[in-house]
Amino acid sequence: MEPLQRIEAVALPIAQPNCDTDQITPARFLQKPRSDDFGRYLFADVRFRADGSEIPDFILNRPEYRAARIIAAERNFGCGSSREHAVWSLHDYGIRAVIAPSFGDIFRSNCLKNGLVPVVLPEDEVKALLDGLAASPGAHIAVDVVEQVVVFPDGSVRGFDIDPFAKHCIVQGLDELDYTLSQSSAIESFERDYDERHR
Repeated sequence: MEPLQRIEAVALPIAQPNCDTDQITPARFLQKPRSDDFGRYLFADVRFRADGSEIPDFILNRPEYRAARIIAAERNFGCGSSREHAVWSLHDYGIRAVIAPSFGDIFRSNCLKNGLVPVVLPEDEVKALLDGLAASPGAHIAVDVVEQVVVFPDGSVRGFDIDPFAKHCIVQGLDELDYTLSQSSAIESFERDYDERHR
């Protein structure tokens, strides 16, 4: 997992509530191996025609949003089934943070485990952000994980909460296995102490 301390990038506005995991990654791609580039499956049913050509009106196909690395969305983003593939598609496309008033619980957990930052902000603040992005297509915002702030296009700053352990792993670029391996010395020491106490 790549370390992520701060990202400043084009933000993609998704102004619809309840964007579910089946919209993010359609079910027919669930049997693909993780080694696939899941970025090509992101929003596949609304991003591409049946022949594989792009649907020009879909927002991610518009030139000003192709470089998006942050999403601003309405409430309940990532609701629906628990598939981790939705996070894989976002991550493999290059999305590193999603800002919304609320998330599907399992989706939010999967984000944190895969190095994608789910930022919860009050609904009125997200609406202001969505309005600003719609008015200035291609605008940049910043998400600073270390400082736990979002910098809006107008320079205003909003704070957000993140679980301390998840923050540590994202900032250091550690998935759960990496973190466990980083604690190998402490684990070995515990095992030695345990064995000595129970001889």
